[in-house]
Amino acid sequence: MEAQHTNINIMKVLLQWDPLGYGEGHYETEVVDVLQAVHVIEDEIKLARKIQAIFEFSFEEIIPLSECEKMAKKLLLIKNNSSCEI
Repeated sequence: MEAQHTNINIMKVLLQWDPLGYGEGHYETEVVDVLQAVHVIEDEIKLARKIQAIFEFSFEEIIPLSECEKMAKKLLLIKNNSSCEI
């Protein structure tokens, strides 16, 4: 149940993110890939690079690493705070 709640919170944040200006709802595949990466990668910078690579692969556009770092930090915070709740 805890993991499901974490995933929902991560998905909400990702689905609201519009890093390339295409509008919300244009990144479903990428959101799922990033969600998986969040559960595998603990390092903020490595996760940021993975996020950047996922979007670059799909859209052939590069999101500035600084934006990806902000998102990686936010996502890891959600994941780590969820695992600390009782």
